[in-house]
Amino acid sequence: VSCLCGSAPCLLCGCCPSTKNSTISRLLFTFFLFLGTLVSIIMIIPGVEKELHKLPGFCEGSGSVLGVQTHVDCSSFLGHKAVYRMGFAMAAFFFLFAVIMVCVRSSKDPRAAVQNGFWFFKFLVLVGITVGAFYIPDGAFTSVWFYFGVVGSFLFILIQLILLIDFAHSWSQLWLRNAGESNAKGWYAALCIVTFIFYAASIAAIVLLYVYYTKPEGCTEGKVLISINLILCLVVSAVSILPKVQDAQPHSGLLQASLITLYTIYVTWSALANVPTQTCNPTLLVRNSTGSATASQPLTTWWDAPSIVGLIIFILCTLFISVRSSDHPQVNKLMLTEESAAGTGSEAGAGESGLHRAYDNEQDGVAYNYTFFHLCLLLAALYIMMTLTNWYRPDESLQVLTSPWTAVWVKICSSWAGLLLYLWTLVAPLVLPDRDFS
Repeated sequence: VSCLCGSAPCLLCGCCPSTKNSTISRLLFTFFLFLGTLVSIIMIIPGVEKELHKLPGFCEGSGSVLGVQTHVDCSSFLGHKAVYRMGFAMAAFFFLFAVIMVCVRSSKDPRAAVQNGFWFFKFLVLVGITVGAFYIPDGAFTSVWFYFGVVGSFLFILIQLILLIDFAHSWSQLWLRNAGESNAKGWYAALCIVTFIFYAASIAAIVLLYVYYTKPEGCTEGKVLISINLILCLVVSAVSILPKVQDAQPHSGLLQASLITLYTIYVTWSALANVPTQTCNPTLLVRNSTGSATASQPLTTWWDAPSIVGLIIFILCTLFISVRSSDHPQVNKLMLTEESAAGTGSEAGAGESGLHRAYDNEQDGVAYNYTFFHLCLLLAALYIMMTLTNWYRPDESLQVLTSPWTAVWVKICSSWAGLLLYLWTLVAPLVLPDRDFS
């Protein structure tokens, strides 16, 4: 009862070593997000409605139980409409906590107990919001919520890029530091090999994009977008090894540039997979709300490769947000997290007692901004909602999903914003020499 209703997040303490209060709370909120994602995946899997109709008395038209005929339309709980409602429920849940946790400075604030405990009641709140979301009338809800999802997904892609840039810099610094401390050339060789693999994969992906998403005649948009991103990737790679940049940032190099290049090519691929022209997009899907292909289109797999890769990246980035604070002060300021954990004395006490429990490391100050963390999960919920529906927009009748140019331009613009952001991290010490970018 104390685990579910109290102020200590001890649900994971039985199987985990002594852990920070802040980390356990973030992981449990992330678990709620993943749970909602799993439900959304089940709802959109083709064939689920057919299986539900086999249950007597469960769906409308599936028979009766004890002479009672059901009136539940199972199609309203499945497909893209269900994913949109599940995304709305998760977004509303995290927005609620983002508002409640505004300006919480330490665990001494009474609202901190709500952040770090009462998990059973939080689960009930999430279930209640989800049930209420399915009672929202169709009307313009799905069409309007699509644009909320587009904006939120764009912002979450930018957060992914920030985390990727930080990860690339940390990775390069770690291996270069190991090479310097051990005087072993193996670390330098590993850096070269990984960088070569990333660039080789990027080149191969660009070739495949030209082959499958362009035609000798036509598909001008695809050719232009691929070429622009290729040129921009070459530019940031060249800038990363300029002598002045190397002098200002000795740890800057091609490893970071190669990783950013590979991610940019992935975003380009994902954007081209939403081009609404059938001849220029071999993965284009046009499906109705029940998941079956329209008569004018061949039967294809609902889950395409860009969506699967996007789901994997979403999981990794969400976990990254939950468990890690950056080594770089600038990133911590941007992500509103602290570089060093508070409450060292509590950690020592937990270690001496040998108990498996969560200790309060936020008595002097929170280790992360509660509101910003919930806003990140809100954006993540919108991003996974758009990913599961392939960024397809329902038509006015809510029966047919089409791939709009809006999704293409949002993804392309996010790739450009990411490249400009990485370019800024390279040239910022030169443009602003008085600021500390260490």
